[in-house]
Amino acid sequence: MRVQASTLERQGGKHLGTLFYGSDRYAIDLDDRTLAHLQLAIVTKLRRHESFSLTWRDDQPSGQGRSVIWVHESIPLHFVYAGSRMPAVNRAWVTDLLETASTTVGMRLVPEPTEAAAVTEDDR
Repeated sequence: MRVQASTLERQGGKHLGTLFYGSDRYAIDLDDRTLAHLQLAIVTKLRRHESFSLTWRDDQPSGQGRSVIWVHESIPLHFVYAGSRMPAVNRAWVTDLLETASTTVGMRLVPEPTEAAAVTEDDR
């Protein structure tokens, strides 16, 4: 099954990557920039052995409304990027994603903050 998150639709020539979830490889299409930030937040939580739910709104054509998955260290995840370069990291966005994961609703795909605290790959 393949699903595309609505707030993360491909716009303006953005590369569209995919997060594959579970052994049946449920596919979630996201733009590469969003996928990179989501990966940083998910890996941070899993390194701490913290499980959580991940929620996003589906695109209109699917008619699904929203989707939720349970993220746990025993469930396979595979991040696939369309582009070859790592985007600049907005630390504020990663922080926002991590903060939502600590709520009863779980991690939600929130929009990128406008005041980006971008860091290049060389700064890490």
